[in-house]
Order: sequence, then C-alpha cells, then structure tokens
Amino acid sequence: MFFDAMKRKKYDPKTEDMHSIVPIHNAVNERAWAEIKSWEKGRGAERCGGPRLQSFSGTATALTPRARWNTLLGYHAPFDRHDWVVDRCGTRVDYVIDFYSGKDEGTGKSLNFFLDVRPKLNTWEGWKMRGWRFVGLY
Repeated sequence: MFFDAMKRKKYDPKTEDMHSIVPIHNAVNERAWAEIKSWEKGRGAERCGGPRLQSFSGTATALTPRARWNTLLGYHAPFDRHDWVVDRCGTRVDYVIDFYSGKDEGTGKSLNFFLDVRPKLNTWEGWKMRGWRFVGLY
C-alpha cells in the first residue's frame, strides 16, 4: 500500500527499501494518532470506545495556511501534509497534520521530524478546540 502510494505521487520507490521505510512511516503515523488522541481526550469519545480514524488523504504539495505563513517568515516548508477525518461517536472532526524535517541535533539520530497536528478550522468544533487549547483550558 505504501509502495503504491509513493508511485502515485511520482516517487521512484525501490522494493528492497520498503523493509526500512515502512516501519518509519508507521511510527510517524502512530505519533500523529497519539497527538490526535491528546486533542480528543475528554471530549466524549470515551463513551463509544474512543475516536476512530474515518479517512485520510495526503496532499504533499498543498500548504496549510499556517505552513504558508511560516514559509513566508523564512521557515522551511513541510515535506508532507495529511488531512485526517476522525469520528467522535458520530461527530466528524477534521484534522490537518504538517510534517517537518527536524534539525540534526548531533546526537547520532539520523532521523528527526516534527509534526504539527491540529483540528482544522473548517467547523465550529475546530475553532472551539483550538481556542480552548490556546487559552490553556484544554
């Protein structure tokens, strides 16, 4: 599946590289899901077994407004973007995830990345969630 997605995005994946790339990709996605769960904590999804991923899409070439603004300020653009739709007991919540390359901290780690995970501002729920977090109430 990951191999086919890379081909669709016009990359030149090599089958022999997949055994090392796929675990990294999975770890990054697990980290993104953990961040989404932290946004969802205490918002009612616990009553139906927790939030569930309904769908996702990757749009590496489309910058989010925040990424565009940060790029104008001189920061590096994200190397990927995902839009995830989460089902919270029947309530749809859209999230956006910007994937950034991290700095080499000289610790010997060859892979560093930063995820900017947040609810989209396309619904009142997204605005509320971001507002509450901004003022420190959630």
